[in-house]
Amino acid sequence: MRRAINLKPERGTATLLALLPFALLILIYLVASAERLADNPDDKILPAFVDFGSAIVRLGFQPDTRSGDYLLWTDTFASLRRLGIALGISTLLGLVVGVGIGLLPYLRAGIGALVAVFSMVPPMAVLPILFIMFGLDEVSKIVLIVIGVAPFLIRDIAARVEEMPNELLIKAQTLGASTWQIVTRVTVPQILPRLIDSVRLQLGPAWLFLIAAEAIASTEGLGYRIFLVRRYLAMDVILPYVAWITLLAFLMDWGLRKLNSKAFPWMYRRAG
Repeated sequence: MRRAINLKPERGTATLLALLPFALLILIYLVASAERLADNPDDKILPAFVDFGSAIVRLGFQPDTRSGDYLLWTDTFASLRRLGIALGISTLLGLVVGVGIGLLPYLRAGIGALVAVFSMVPPMAVLPILFIMFGLDEVSKIVLIVIGVAPFLIRDIAARVEEMPNELLIKAQTLGASTWQIVTRVTVPQILPRLIDSVRLQLGPAWLFLIAAEAIASTEGLGYRIFLVRRYLAMDVILPYVAWITLLAFLMDWGLRKLNSKAFPWMYRRAG
Protein backbone atom coordinates (compact mmCIF):
# COMPACT_ATOMS: atom_id res chain seq x y z
CA MET A 1 0.00 0.00 0.00
CA ARG A 2 1.42 3.37 -1.05
CA ARG A 3 1.46 5.94 1.72
CA ALA A 4 1.48 9.71 1.29
CA ILE A 5 4.72 10.05 3.24
CA ASN A 6 6.52 7.97 0.59
CA LEU A 7 5.26 9.92 -2.44
CA LYS A 8 7.89 12.33 -3.79
CA PRO A 9 7.18 14.81 -6.63
CA GLU A 10 9.39 14.87 -9.73
CA ARG A 11 11.64 17.90 -10.19
CA GLY A 12 9.27 19.60 -12.64
CA THR A 13 6.25 18.90 -10.45
CA ALA A 14 8.08 20.25 -7.39
CA THR A 15 8.93 23.47 -9.25
CA LEU A 16 5.33 23.86 -10.38
CA LEU A 17 4.04 23.29 -6.84
CA ALA A 18 6.50 25.87 -5.51
CA LEU A 19 5.40 28.51 -8.05
CA LEU A 20 1.69 27.85 -7.69
CA PRO A 21 1.14 29.72 -4.37
CA PHE A 22 2.97 32.79 -5.73
CA ALA A 23 0.86 32.79 -8.88
CA LEU A 24 -2.28 32.46 -6.76
CA LEU A 25 -1.30 35.41 -4.55
CA ILE A 26 -0.58 37.58 -7.61
CA LEU A 27 -3.92 36.61 -9.13
CA ILE A 28 -5.76 37.49 -5.92
CA TYR A 29 -3.99 40.85 -5.79
CA LEU A 30 -4.78 41.63 -9.44
CA VAL A 31 -8.48 40.87 -8.98
CA ALA A 32 -8.73 42.88 -5.74
CA SER A 33 -6.79 45.82 -7.20
CA ALA A 34 -8.91 45.88 -10.36
CA GLU A 35 -12.12 45.96 -8.30
CA ARG A 36 -10.91 48.80 -6.04
CA LEU A 37 -9.60 50.85 -9.01
CA ALA A 38 -12.89 50.31 -10.86
CA ASP A 39 -14.74 51.89 -7.91
CA ASN A 40 -12.14 54.64 -7.35
CA PRO A 41 -9.38 55.26 -9.94
CA ASP A 42 -7.44 57.31 -7.33
CA ASP A 43 -7.39 54.48 -4.79
CA LYS A 44 -3.94 54.15 -3.17
CA ILE A 45 -4.38 51.01 -1.11
CA LEU A 46 -3.99 48.46 -3.90
CA PRO A 47 -2.27 50.23 -6.82
CA ALA A 48 -1.90 48.62 -10.24
CA PHE A 49 1.33 46.88 -11.22
CA VAL A 50 2.14 49.72 -13.62
CA ASP A 51 2.31 52.06 -10.62
CA PHE A 52 4.83 49.73 -8.98
CA GLY A 53 6.96 49.91 -12.12
CA SER A 54 6.82 53.71 -12.17
CA ALA A 55 7.85 53.90 -8.49
CA ILE A 56 10.76 51.48 -8.99
CA VAL A 57 12.03 53.47 -11.99
CA ARG A 58 11.69 56.76 -10.09
CA LEU A 59 13.47 55.53 -6.94
CA GLY A 60 16.03 53.23 -8.49
CA PHE A 61 17.03 54.81 -11.79
CA GLN A 62 16.32 58.54 -11.47
CA PRO A 63 18.32 60.82 -9.10
CA ASP A 64 16.36 62.43 -6.30
CA THR A 65 15.59 66.09 -7.03
CA ARG A 66 16.78 67.21 -3.57
CA SER A 67 19.76 65.01 -2.75
CA GLY A 68 20.75 63.76 -6.19
CA ASP A 69 20.94 60.20 -4.81
CA TYR A 70 19.38 57.10 -6.29
CA LEU A 71 17.20 56.45 -3.27
CA LEU A 72 16.59 52.71 -3.67
CA TRP A 73 20.31 51.91 -3.89
CA THR A 74 21.26 54.44 -1.17
CA ASP A 75 18.69 52.89 1.19
CA THR A 76 19.77 49.36 0.28
CA PHE A 77 23.45 50.09 0.90
CA ALA A 78 22.73 51.77 4.25
CA SER A 79 20.56 48.89 5.49
CA LEU A 80 22.93 46.14 4.30
CA ARG A 81 25.90 47.91 5.90
CA ARG A 82 24.14 48.04 9.29
CA LEU A 83 22.92 44.46 8.97
CA GLY A 84 26.31 43.14 7.85
CA ILE A 85 28.21 44.77 10.73
CA ALA A 86 25.65 43.64 13.31
CA LEU A 87 25.51 40.06 12.03
CA GLY A 88 29.29 39.89 11.87
CA ILE A 89 29.60 40.96 15.53
CA SER A 90 26.79 38.60 16.57
CA THR A 91 28.35 35.66 14.72
CA LEU A 92 31.73 36.26 16.33
CA LEU A 93 30.13 36.48 19.79
CA GLY A 94 28.07 33.37 19.09
CA LEU A 95 31.17 31.39 18.11
CA VAL A 96 33.53 32.55 20.86
CA VAL A 97 31.12 32.72 23.80
CA GLY A 98 28.98 29.78 22.65
CA VAL A 99 31.95 27.43 22.27
CA GLY A 100 33.33 28.65 25.60
CA ILE A 101 30.09 28.01 27.46
CA GLY A 102 29.56 24.65 25.80
CA LEU A 103 33.09 23.40 26.38
CA LEU A 104 34.33 24.99 29.62
CA PRO A 105 32.39 24.10 32.80
CA TYR A 106 33.71 27.11 34.73
CA LEU A 107 32.63 29.54 31.99
CA ARG A 108 29.25 27.77 31.75
CA ALA A 109 28.74 28.15 35.49
CA GLY A 110 29.86 31.79 35.38
CA ILE A 111 27.93 33.34 32.50
CA GLY A 112 25.60 30.61 31.22
CA ALA A 113 22.71 31.80 33.36
CA LEU A 114 23.42 35.45 32.50
CA VAL A 115 23.22 34.75 28.76
CA ALA A 116 20.02 32.73 29.26
CA VAL A 117 18.37 35.60 31.15
CA PHE A 118 19.69 38.20 28.69
CA SER A 119 18.14 36.32 25.78
CA MET A 120 14.72 36.83 27.39
CA VAL A 121 14.99 40.64 27.34
CA PRO A 122 12.74 42.04 24.57
CA PRO A 123 15.18 43.97 22.34
CA MET A 124 12.57 46.55 21.31
CA ALA A 125 12.02 47.43 24.98
CA VAL A 126 15.63 48.52 25.36
CA LEU A 127 15.66 50.60 22.15
CA PRO A 128 14.96 53.89 24.01
CA ILE A 129 17.82 53.06 26.39
CA LEU A 130 20.14 52.49 23.42
CA PHE A 131 19.17 55.84 21.90
CA ILE A 132 19.92 57.54 25.25
CA MET A 133 23.26 55.74 25.65
CA PHE A 134 24.54 55.77 22.07
CA GLY A 135 22.55 58.59 20.46
CA LEU A 136 20.58 58.38 17.25
CA ASP A 137 23.52 57.41 15.01
CA GLU A 138 24.53 54.05 13.61
CA VAL A 139 25.77 52.52 16.87
CA SER A 140 22.35 52.24 18.52
CA LYS A 141 20.86 50.48 15.47
CA ILE A 142 23.73 47.99 15.26
CA VAL A 143 23.66 47.33 19.02
CA LEU A 144 19.92 46.65 18.86
CA ILE A 145 20.44 43.91 16.25
CA VAL A 146 23.34 42.45 18.24
CA ILE A 147 21.25 42.37 21.44
CA GLY A 148 18.41 40.70 19.56
CA VAL A 149 20.49 38.09 17.72
CA ALA A 150 23.70 37.32 19.63
CA PRO A 151 22.17 35.71 22.79
CA PHE A 152 20.27 33.19 20.66
CA LEU A 153 23.39 32.35 18.63
CA ILE A 154 25.39 31.90 21.84
CA ARG A 155 22.80 29.58 23.41
CA ASP A 156 22.36 27.58 20.21
CA ILE A 157 26.09 27.08 19.68
CA ALA A 158 26.60 26.20 23.34
CA ALA A 159 23.87 23.56 23.07
CA ARG A 160 25.41 22.16 19.87
CA VAL A 161 28.83 21.91 21.54
CA GLU A 162 27.34 20.07 24.51
CA GLU A 163 25.69 17.62 22.08
CA MET A 164 29.05 16.67 20.55
CA PRO A 165 30.03 13.03 21.27
CA ASN A 166 32.18 12.79 24.37
CA GLU A 167 34.32 10.21 22.59
CA LEU A 168 35.75 12.93 20.34
CA LEU A 169 36.95 14.99 23.30
CA ILE A 170 38.28 11.93 25.13
CA LYS A 171 40.19 10.75 22.04
CA ALA A 172 41.72 14.21 21.57
CA GLN A 173 42.83 14.29 25.21
CA THR A 174 44.23 10.77 24.95
CA LEU A 175 46.34 11.91 22.01
CA GLY A 176 47.71 14.75 24.12
CA ALA A 177 45.72 17.69 22.73
CA SER A 178 45.59 20.83 24.88
CA THR A 179 42.35 22.74 25.54
CA TRP A 180 43.22 25.24 22.81
CA GLN A 181 43.92 22.44 20.31
CA ILE A 182 40.62 20.77 21.20
CA VAL A 183 38.83 24.07 20.57
CA THR A 184 40.53 24.89 17.28
CA ARG A 185 40.96 21.40 15.78
CA VAL A 186 37.97 19.48 17.10
CA THR A 187 35.18 21.77 18.27
CA VAL A 188 35.24 24.71 15.86
CA PRO A 189 35.40 22.60 12.65
CA GLN A 190 32.40 20.61 13.92
CA ILE A 191 30.46 23.70 14.95
CA LEU A 192 31.01 26.05 11.99
CA PRO A 193 28.27 24.57 9.73
CA ARG A 194 25.84 24.69 12.68
CA LEU A 195 26.81 28.31 13.27
CA ILE A 196 26.03 29.22 9.66
CA ASP A 197 22.66 27.46 9.95
CA SER A 198 21.93 29.39 13.16
CA VAL A 199 22.76 32.68 11.45
CA ARG A 200 20.36 31.76 8.64
CA LEU A 201 17.57 31.24 11.18
CA GLN A 202 18.30 34.62 12.76
CA LEU A 203 18.06 36.58 9.48
CA GLY A 204 14.33 37.24 9.96
CA PRO A 205 14.66 38.71 13.49
CA ALA A 206 17.73 40.70 12.38
CA TRP A 207 15.77 42.34 9.56
CA LEU A 208 12.90 43.01 11.96
CA PHE A 209 15.16 44.86 14.42
CA LEU A 210 16.84 46.76 11.58
CA ILE A 211 13.57 47.99 10.10
CA ALA A 212 12.27 48.99 13.54
CA ALA A 213 15.40 50.98 14.40
CA GLU A 214 15.46 52.70 11.00
CA ALA A 215 11.78 53.58 11.28
CA ILE A 216 12.32 55.43 14.56
CA ALA A 217 15.56 57.31 13.97
CA SER A 218 17.32 57.40 10.61
CA THR A 219 17.81 59.52 7.52
CA GLU A 220 18.31 56.66 5.07
CA GLY A 221 17.60 52.95 4.86
CA LEU A 222 14.85 50.65 3.63
CA GLY A 223 12.91 50.83 6.90
CA TYR A 224 13.25 54.61 7.03
CA ARG A 225 11.84 54.99 3.48
CA ILE A 226 8.85 52.75 4.17
CA PHE A 227 7.84 54.67 7.28
CA LEU A 228 8.54 58.03 5.58
CA VAL A 229 6.12 57.43 2.70
CA ARG A 230 3.42 55.70 4.77
CA ARG A 231 2.04 59.11 5.77
CA TYR A 232 1.18 59.64 2.06
CA LEU A 233 -0.35 56.17 1.74
CA ALA A 234 2.24 55.53 -0.98
CA MET A 235 1.61 51.81 -1.36
CA ASP A 236 3.23 51.95 -4.82
CA VAL A 237 6.53 52.54 -2.95
CA ILE A 238 5.92 50.50 0.21
CA LEU A 239 4.99 47.20 -1.46
CA PRO A 240 8.02 47.17 -3.85
CA TYR A 241 10.28 48.01 -0.90
CA VAL A 242 8.79 45.13 1.11
CA ALA A 243 9.26 42.81 -1.87
CA TRP A 244 12.86 44.05 -2.26
CA ILE A 245 13.61 43.40 1.44
CA THR A 246 12.13 39.92 1.11
CA LEU A 247 14.27 39.21 -1.96
CA LEU A 248 17.44 40.42 -0.18
CA ALA A 249 16.68 38.22 2.84
CA PHE A 250 16.00 35.25 0.56
CA LEU A 251 19.29 35.77 -1.31
CA MET A 252 21.21 36.03 1.97
CA ASP A 253 19.62 32.78 3.18
CA TRP A 254 20.34 31.07 -0.14
CA GLY A 255 23.95 32.31 -0.14
CA LEU A 256 24.59 31.01 3.38
CA ARG A 257 23.01 27.67 2.51
CA LYS A 258 25.22 27.34 -0.58
CA LEU A 259 28.28 28.36 1.45
CA ASN A 260 27.49 25.66 3.98
CA SER A 261 27.00 22.94 1.37
CA LYS A 262 30.21 23.89 -0.47
CA ALA A 263 32.40 24.40 2.59
CA PHE A 264 31.08 21.48 4.66
CA PRO A 265 29.78 18.81 2.26
CA TRP A 266 30.40 16.10 4.90
CA MET A 267 27.55 17.50 6.97
CA TYR A 268 25.01 17.08 4.17
CA ARG A 269 26.31 13.64 3.22
CA ARG A 270 25.88 12.54 6.84
CA ALA A 271 22.38 14.01 6.97
CA GLY A 272 21.53 12.17 3.78
